[in-house]
Parts: sequence; C-alpha cells; structure tokens
Amino acid sequence: MIDITPLEDLGHADHGWLDARHHFSFANYYDPARMGFGKLRVWNDDLIKAGRGFPMHPHNDMEIITYIRKGAITHEDNQGNFGVTGAGDVQVMSAGTGIFHSEYNRGDVDTELFQIWIETDQVDHEPRWDTKKFPDTGREAKLEPLASGRKDVEGALMIHQDATLFGATLHAGDSVMHTIEPGRKAYLVAVAGRILINGMEAAARAGVAITDETVIEIQALDPGEVVLLDLP
Repeated sequence: MIDITPLEDLGHADHGWLDARHHFSFANYYDPARMGFGKLRVWNDDLIKAGRGFPMHPHNDMEIITYIRKGAITHEDNQGNFGVTGAGDVQVMSAGTGIFHSEYNRGDVDTELFQIWIETDQVDHEPRWDTKKFPDTGREAKLEPLASGRKDVEGALMIHQDATLFGATLHAGDSVMHTIEPGRKAYLVAVAGRILINGMEAAARAGVAITDETVIEIQALDPGEVVLLDLP
C-alpha cells in the first residue's frame, strides 16, 4: 500500500523564525492517526531564518538525523561536539543517556532541512554526534545510504536502529528501484521535483508511507532529489 500525504495536509506551525511542517504529531500539532510510522517518530520539514535557531535543549534515547536541503546548520552540544553541516549532507545525533545541544543557522540565507527522529534499539546508549559530506557524484539515479544501523551497509553514518536512510539525485526520466524485505516498510519524501512511486504521483515534500510492498520503483518527472527511510 502506498499512502501519499500532500505537503499542504501536513501539520503546520509558523513561528516567524521557524516555519515547520510536521509529518507526524509534534509539539502543538496532534493527530491521533499520525503518531509515527513504525520506528519513525518525527519527520519535520523546517525552514530556519538566517541568524536564528534552536538554543540549548535536552534529548535522550532517540536517533536524530538532520538532512540539509539548503543552507547550513551549526551544531554544538555539552559533549564537546561542534560542527557545520551543509546542503546535501547529513548529521546524526544519538541522544542516548542524555545530551544538550543547539542547532543554529549562522549563515545569511534561510536554511531548509528535514529533521528525522527514529526510536533507538535500546535505552542508555552513549551519546554521540557525527556529520558527513556526501558528494553529489555517485548519487545520480542511485539510492546512496546516508545513515544506517544495519551491519551490511557501508559508508553511512551510524545510528542505533535497524534502519537505513538513503538519498538519490534524479534527472527527469531517471528511475531507481528499492526492495523492501518482508515485515519492513519505507517512508519517502521528494526533496524537490515530482515523482512517481509504482505509478502514483507525489509532489515535492509530500510524505509517502509504503507498507506491504516488496519492490518500489521511483521515477522522476522533474529533476530533483529523494530521501527514503527503510525501517522496521
């Protein structure tokens, strides 16, 4: 089954400095029918104004992935980690036993990103943070693993869950295939451009929940990128 939720039907909160779309219940947006998807708890589509951001705040026992679509984000935490992640790249924070962090747009253009929270495989992991640049070359018409907790996946940032986040750059007319193992599911969002998923059209930034499918074909109707989470 393929269930598509258009961008305009997602939860929405405009705080001035932050314009957020919530794929699932989050903060003041509550929908009992959208509390998560398998081990995926949060998928936020955020625009952060230049010079603004999230001040120091705590998390624990959650795998938090940030995929930067435009601009950059500066991370700092109480574990001594500091770094900047730019467009097309990914950062991962395993909150574990507890971590305080801030995320700021220190640039002079608005930053656009996906913030993805995945339930951890067990409580009380050691807190950690990492970031990685993923080159544009090698992602053309190919699902490249960006973050994963699966032992058979190489080159991706590590998370504490049996899940993999993929990214692909697609030209109009390109297509990629993805096999979903029995009992697993996938959540797909086009960063930009319209796509077809097994023949069903989804606009940019719509949420696509995929269950009980063994193979999906993603076809690009426009140039763009897609992000796919394969998870239990």
